[in-house]
Amino acid sequence: MKKYILIATALLCMAACKEAPKEQKVMARHVPERMDDFVFENNLIAGRIYGEALEGNPTGPGVDIWVKMPGKLVADQWYAAAQEDPEYYHHNHGDGKDCYKVSTTLGGGASCILVNGEFCKPATNWRSYEILEQSLEKVVFVLNYPEWEAYGEKIALSKKITVVADSYFCKVEDSYTFSGELGDSLDVACGVFRHPAQETIEQELASDNFYAIWEHASDQSIEPEDGMLGVAVVLPDNADYAGLSATEDHGLCVKRIKSGDPFTYWFGSCWSKADIKTASAWFEQVEEWCEQVKM
Repeated sequence: MKKYILIATALLCMAACKEAPKEQKVMARHVPERMDDFVFENNLIAGRIYGEALEGNPTGPGVDIWVKMPGKLVADQWYAAAQEDPEYYHHNHGDGKDCYKVSTTLGGGASCILVNGEFCKPATNWRSYEILEQSLEKVVFVLNYPEWEAYGEKIALSKKITVVADSYFCKVEDSYTFSGELGDSLDVACGVFRHPAQETIEQELASDNFYAIWEHASDQSIEPEDGMLGVAVVLPDNADYAGLSATEDHGLCVKRIKSGDPFTYWFGSCWSKADIKTASAWFEQVEEWCEQVKM
């Protein structure tokens, strides 16, 4: 009898495990209820990119990093709460918050055309989007920036981002199309903004395919934050240049590309109040990722 009871118990456990719903570990969506944000998230990191309704306040392609505790997805909850309290996600309610200032910079990992050391950023925020793939552990979406003019060039951008579960990094495939006076190839830079008041620590470059920093997480006055933030951009092969921008407010990785060719890189982030506690641990994580994606 005992044998049959054990077998029955085992079968019930197997059935329960088989029927248990799998956990959603990624998400990405347009947020029309909050100024056309486009939010993305996995179980470790989150962020957003500014849309049309926010143009002028600000207009910029930068990646706005949200710090969060590992585990559950939080973006939908934060946006819902912000309908009652617009400052909700600027305060830490135990699961993280938005404490990262982007403004018109590249933020935590955007790219742009670089001419004579100057950024040629889009004239608008993203204007259309498409979600190409969505599952429990992976989401792929595209943000389109309409044509703008700079230095005699007509430039347009289609930005493809892949978010997967259990990773501090998101893959980006930026397709710039351009035509004009500067020839059939231009420099493109992906980068991270170095907040001047945040005592930024740079990783000494072990190779020319990444730029990584560690700095105080908040420059917001809404709620002071004593945590630290790690941010990085990583190329799959060596950059033509990796270092500071001409104004020294960004760390960049630069490659020369032809019109229509994909510019592929990864951006990533972490928060010291989550599970990467120190600069050395973050820089080690970045170097390991560099080796993983190296061509």
